[in-house]
Amino acid sequence: MLSRVADNLYWFSRYLRRAENTARLVGVGSLLQLDLPRSVRFAWRPMIDTVGAGDIFKDLFPEAGEDVADIDVLRFLLLDERNPSSLATSVQEAREILRGIRDTLPQEAWEAVNDLHLHIGANGERGIGRRYRMDFLTRITDACLKVSGLLTANVSRDIGFQFMRLGTAIEQADMTTRIIDAAASGLVTPRDPDDLEAYQNMQWMSALRSLAAYQMYRRHVRQRVSGGHALRFLLQNNEFPRSVQFCLTRAQHILPSMPPRPSVDRALMRLSGMIRNADPNYLAAHDPVPFMDEVQTRVGELHMAIADAYFSS
Repeated sequence: MLSRVADNLYWFSRYLRRAENTARLVGVGSLLQLDLPRSVRFAWRPMIDTVGAGDIFKDLFPEAGEDVADIDVLRFLLLDERNPSSLATSVQEAREILRGIRDTLPQEAWEAVNDLHLHIGANGERGIGRRYRMDFLTRITDACLKVSGLLTANVSRDIGFQFMRLGTAIEQADMTTRIIDAAASGLVTPRDPDDLEAYQNMQWMSALRSLAAYQMYRRHVRQRVSGGHALRFLLQNNEFPRSVQFCLTRAQHILPSMPPRPSVDRALMRLSGMIRNADPNYLAAHDPVPFMDEVQTRVGELHMAIADAYFSS
């Protein structure tokens, strides 16, 4: 397979999963807003830093500061084409890649991605308002899952499919850490410090729900939601498909079917060991954000190893 085609398949699956999880990330805040009393302050601004777009936002809106309006943050996260991590940009990039490799994937996948692109263009502005936001986000996640289902059911298990699987695993691991980051970033500020723990647990519950993980959490953990238990489940569970460890294990199972590249194996093993050796209870008791930032840096290093090994020639 040409390295250009492999690169496109890898990035197509990454952009598709990024779009889905960006919608889920905004869903973390939306669910929290629905559950919180009006006396509790909720801040959307930290989510921009969570997706790694803080510097871009500051350059585009130098006067905004930290007290930026909610609707401006949501428009930046969901619709702003100048934000390379926005929902609209991710879908647009996936569509443009798919346009160039339409002969390698089912026609139904192109139709579904194109419909999603048109839906965002037609309904995006209405979708960032509180009244229609959850319907809009649900429509996005359902459409992304539809494309994933079409590809899983209808694509031959050749080397191209393995590159798509690898892209999906890397992106999901990264986005799960970002949703964890959002839950731990102080989105909620109660007036009474004694209420902080209760509201923190609400944030973790919203993170689980945004990843469609709450029911599986109850099945596996069988304890009330807390930071330590939620972190252990989302980081280290070997059976839930969106946990970081599950995604990395999936990547380890994919690599033997691809040309051997020791640099990729080493980067993946370092990252997997970091997740396996983490202490969720310690992270929950302190600030888990620096650890999540380090994990995201290691994911970036893994991606660079993959790009150098498979796409540079």
